[in-house]
Amino acid sequence: MTDTTPSADGAPRAPRRRFRVLRWILGGLGALVVLAVGGILIYSQVGVMAAEPGPLADARANPGMTIAEDGSAVVLSPTAGGTGQGLVFIPGAKVQAEGYIATFADTVVDDGITVVITRPWLNLAFFDPRPLSAFTELAPDDSVWAVGGHSLGGVRACQLATDADALVLFASYCANDLSGSGLPVLSLSGSEDGLSTPQKITEAKGELPSNATFVEIPGASHASFGAYGPQAGDGTPTADPAEVDRVIAEQLAAFLPTP
Repeated sequence: MTDTTPSADGAPRAPRRRFRVLRWILGGLGALVVLAVGGILIYSQVGVMAAEPGPLADARANPGMTIAEDGSAVVLSPTAGGTGQGLVFIPGAKVQAEGYIATFADTVVDDGITVVITRPWLNLAFFDPRPLSAFTELAPDDSVWAVGGHSLGGVRACQLATDADALVLFASYCANDLSGSGLPVLSLSGSEDGLSTPQKITEAKGELPSNATFVEIPGASHASFGAYGPQAGDGTPTADPAEVDRVIAEQLAAFLPTP
């Protein structure tokens, strides 16, 4: 039976017990939330992959490309003037934005395309709620925009795709259905990718429009789409990094919509 015997001050004992239990439950839930947030913060900052010094230095020294950096993004602009085309690119999980500067040097310098490399919150694209316009406004002279991303960044790009003129996936695939969107889509992948494997790319084709373009780069691995060194779980690349960058540039130049 429930103890409702009044205490010394006349208050029932059972309600007091229920109140204590409620406090313990709420305290436990609060502790779990704190632990979860702390775990995410620690995970997002440990093992972040930085740009390889050599390729990054070469890209920074290229006179054909202007690099502007702030806390939100890295903007790569052609020094000689652009075509009006832009690409908002979202990095893979825990890869620094600088790890992709060398990758897009050919695209910017040779083809006049502006590339805005975002800096996702907590180094994880899923935690970044900013709209596409937060990055396109960093290059106001460009009028036609594609959105793209590498690995997890590509999954986030799919979520922003309906606000863009085109979608480009770099060793990635969509988790949301864009099959009826009518959006131009280019999927670039690597034959030696151990993470976004050729099989995974094939299995996710149904999320994209039927006329999406798929290009598998021979010898490219998952990390071949950046310049940040090897990645755990990846395959072994056999393609020269400069050749992969050249193929990326050629495919983007042929694919991106024009103003």
